[in-house]
Amino acid sequence: MLSRIAARLIPAVGRLGVSADRAAAFAPGTVVVANHTSLADPVVVLAALRRLGVEPVIAATAGLWRVPWLGRMLTREGHIPVHRGSARAADALDLAAAALADGRVVLLYAEGGLPRRRDVAEAPPEPFRTGLSRLVTRTGAPLVPVGQAGSRRLASGSTAKQLAGLATAPLRRPGLHVHIGPPLHLTGPTATRTAQAHGAVTAAWREAVSRLGGS
Repeated sequence: MLSRIAARLIPAVGRLGVSADRAAAFAPGTVVVANHTSLADPVVVLAALRRLGVEPVIAATAGLWRVPWLGRMLTREGHIPVHRGSARAADALDLAAAALADGRVVLLYAEGGLPRRRDVAEAPPEPFRTGLSRLVTRTGAPLVPVGQAGSRRLASGSTAKQLAGLATAPLRRPGLHVHIGPPLHLTGPTATRTAQAHGAVTAAWREAVSRLGGS
C-alpha cells in the first residue's frame, strides 16, 4: 500500500524521471541503499521502484510508528522501525536479516539521518554508518545502489519551509530523478565494505543529478 500511495502522490507534486543501469536487477533478498537528503525522498524512491515492479520493505525511523494510522500500516506491511541511539537499535538488523531471508527487498538509508543544510542544492551522500556493512556481511545479500536528486525541492529546511514546499509543490511541479545502479557484492573488512557502498551510491547520485539537469 505504501508503494501504491507513493506512486499516486509523486505525479501530483513533481515530474519524476527514472533511469537504470543496463545491469540493474533486483534479486530476491536484495538490499537497496539510497542517498537521503529530504523527508520527501523515501516517497520519491518508492514511486520510482514501483515503476520497475519493486515494492521494498523500508527501514525507517521508529518515530513514524507513533503516528497512529501510519504506524499500523507500516507494521502490517512488515516495514522495519529503527530505534537510533537506543538499546533497541540492533533490532533493525535482525528484522532486516529476517526480511531478506524471506526474499524481500529491503530499502535502507545508510547515512543515519538527514543533512542539516537548509538550502535546496544537491550534495553528495554524507558518510555511511556501518550497519549496512554488518547486514550484508551477515546475510551475503547483494546491494543495489540508488541515487535520487530533486527531492529537496519538495521539502527541505525548517519545518515551516518543508510544509510550505509540500503545499506549493503541485503548482511548482519540480523535477525529480532516480537512478538505479548495477548490483554489487561488498567485500573486505567493514570499513572497506562501507566505502564500497558509499562510492556506488555516490555514483548513482551523480548520474541522477546529471539526468535531472538535462531534463
